[in-house]
Amino acid sequence: MASTYPVHETLITGDKTLKQVTEDVCAPIERGPTWLWWAGFLVSVSALLLGIAAVSYQVATGIGTWGLNRTVGWAFDITNFVFWIGIGHAGTLISAILFLFRQKWRTSINRSAEAMTIFAVMCAGIFPLIHMGRPWLAYWVLPYPNYRGSLWVNFRSPLLWDVFAISTYFTISAVFWFLGLVPDLATIRDRATTKLRKSIFGLFSLGWDGSNRTWMRYEMVYLLLAGLATPLVLSVHTIVSFDFATSVIPGWHTTIFPPYFVAGAVFSGFGMVLTLMLVTRKVLRFEDYITIGHIEAMCKIIIATGSIVGLAYSTEFFIAWYSANEYERFVFFNRALGPFAWAYWTMVSCNVITPQLLWFKKIRTNPAIVFVLSLVVNVGMWFERFVIIVTSLHRDYLPSSWADYTPTLIEVSTLVGSFGLFFTCFFLFARFLPMIAMGEVKGVLGHPGRMPHVHE
Repeated sequence: MASTYPVHETLITGDKTLKQVTEDVCAPIERGPTWLWWAGFLVSVSALLLGIAAVSYQVATGIGTWGLNRTVGWAFDITNFVFWIGIGHAGTLISAILFLFRQKWRTSINRSAEAMTIFAVMCAGIFPLIHMGRPWLAYWVLPYPNYRGSLWVNFRSPLLWDVFAISTYFTISAVFWFLGLVPDLATIRDRATTKLRKSIFGLFSLGWDGSNRTWMRYEMVYLLLAGLATPLVLSVHTIVSFDFATSVIPGWHTTIFPPYFVAGAVFSGFGMVLTLMLVTRKVLRFEDYITIGHIEAMCKIIIATGSIVGLAYSTEFFIAWYSANEYERFVFFNRALGPFAWAYWTMVSCNVITPQLLWFKKIRTNPAIVFVLSLVVNVGMWFERFVIIVTSLHRDYLPSSWADYTPTLIEVSTLVGSFGLFFTCFFLFARFLPMIAMGEVKGVLGHPGRMPHVHE
C-alpha cells in the first residue's frame, strides 16, 4: 500500500496561474513609476553626478588628487576595483552553475542577479582606467600591431590578464543575460499597447515566436552559454588574486589567494543579491516569487563561503607564524595590532563573526534581520580588500619608508559615484525590463522545493 509524506513548500507560493505570473511580473513595467522609484532614482543619479565630477577633476588634475604616496601606491582605487569584481560573481554563479546543477530555486532571482553582475563589472572597470592617470591612452593595453616601435603589452603581467579576463567575463555575462531576456521581451511585445513600445520590444525580442523549435534552440544555446560561463566564475577572481599573489610583497605572495578570493567574491556577491532582492521583494510585492525559501537558500551559501573566508584568515596567520619569516610575521601582526587594526577587526567582525548568526533558522527566515546582515557582509568585504592592500604596503622593510594613508574627498566621492552608477542602472533595469524570468518561473509552478517520498 502506497503512503505519501507531505510535499514541502513549493518554490512559487500563492497558487499562481500562468496568466497571473505574466501580470505580476509585467505590472512594474506597464504601470507608471511610483514615488519610491523616483526617490531612489534621484538619489542614485545624484551620487553618480558627484562621482562624474570627482573623476573629471581627477583626470584633469592628476592622480595627485588622491591620498597615495610613495609607499602606498594602491589603496581606494584597487580596493574598489576588487570589491566590484567580487560583487559581480554571484550573478553568473546563480545563472550558470546553479542552472547546470538543476537548482530550480534560482529561477526567481537569476534575472536580477545577472543584471547586477553586468552593472558591477561596469563599476569595476572604471577604477583601472582612472588609475592609469591617462585614461585616453587605455587602448595601449590592447595587443595589436602598432606604430609605437617595440612598445608591446607585457603578456607575463597579471594586470594584463585582468584586461582579458574581465572583458571576456563582461561579454559572456551580457550575452547570457540578454539571451535569457528574449522570451520575456516577446511577451512584453505582445502586450504592448503603443506602436513605439511594440516596435522597440519587437526589435530586441529577435522575432521570437514561441514555437517548439524556437524553444529547443533557445534551451540548447542557453545550456552552452552556461557551460561557457561556469569556468569564468572561477577564473576571473583567480586572475584578480594574481595581481597580489605573483608579487614579492609580504602579505600578498601566498598561494591561498585564488580560492580565498573566489570564495570571498561569492560571499560578497550573495550579500549584495540579498540586499537588492529583499528591497525588490517588498517594494514590488514579489513575496510569492522571492519566498522565504529563496532567502534561506542564499543565506546557506553565505554561511558556507563565509566559513571558507574565515578559514583563509586563520590559515594566513598560521602560515605567517609557521614560516618563521620575520617580515611575513610582521605584516600580519601589524594588521591585527597596528595603526589599521580598526579596519582589520571590522573585517573580522563583519565577515567571520556576524554571519554565524545565520546558523539559526529563525534569523535566516527573518527578512529584516537578513537585510541588515547582508549590508554587514558588504561592508566587511570592502574592508577585506582595503586591509589586504593598505596594511601590506604602508609599512615596508625600512621604517624610514613607512607612511600612513588617508583617503581624500576625491577618492570618497569616486566610491560614492560608483555606487551611484550601480544603483542608477539597477533602477532603470527595474523600470523597463522584467526583473523575474517569467519563462523560467512558469516552468517551476507547483514544483516542490523537495520531491515527496513515496514508499511502496
